Amino acid sequence: MIKQRILIFGSSGMLGQRTIQYYMKKNVELLCSGVEESFFIDGVDYVQCDITKRDEVKKVINSFFPDVIINCAAFTNVDGCESQREIAWKVNVSAVNYMCEMCRVYDSHLVHISTDYVFDGNSGPYHETDRTNPLGYYGRSKLAAENTIKIAGIYHTILRTNVLYGVVTQGRPDFVRWLIETNRAGQKARIVTDQVNNPNFIDDLVQAIAKSVEFKKTGLYHVGGKEFLDRYEFSMRIADFFGLDKSLIEPIVTSEL
Repeated sequence: MIKQRILIFGSSGMLGQRTIQYYMKKNVELLCSGVEESFFIDGVDYVQCDITKRDEVKKVINSFFPDVIINCAAFTNVDGCESQREIAWKVNVSAVNYMCEMCRVYDSHLVHISTDYVFDGNSGPYHETDRTNPLGYYGRSKLAAENTIKIAGIYHTILRTNVLYGVVTQGRPDFVRWLIETNRAGQKARIVTDQVNNPNFIDDLVQAIAKSVEFKKTGLYHVGGKEFLDRYEFSMRIADFFGLDKSLIEPIVTSEL
């Protein structure tokens, strides 16, 4: 039986790490890629690639001819996207376009991760058919990537998600880890009560990726947790579970940030 060939961009991020660890247990040919010179997960093939450079993306894909490309790479710093718009566009849009070009060559299935920031937040919860209206440059760049994929004429799956949390060994902290570290350091955390999400456990998103690949599901899907919580409610759940000092968690509204 011919093994499915899966290429993962954005290997060092939270989602990339967990997706790799999932596929390491499966009977597939796996290649991981990231901008870092070396990789910290043992036992996987890894190649360095700056996805903002078309020639590097082409080289990696031409050397592996993947059946599936999973794009976990993104410039996700919302404030950073405002101040570094050129870099944000290169990572979030141009790189996706390069992947689409090569997907056409090899008839590869592109699984791309998008965000709830393509909406303005005024009338959620949102369905896949709802009108988008991004307010910031991060959301606009991610929506542009979605549109790039949709018109590319390739086999694709776009998964929109929000507030990822989970356990990884490396990388910047997610919201849960940030809150725990801040609280245990005796520092106050100011958490908004007027931003509502359905936080998404990272392994559930990995399952959504895997099922999209396994059952060849194409199109656009929203992937989130089953409960809708504002950030303060979510923080209280975290405090209860990890025994944090709730007096250090201060409820505020977004305008107070």
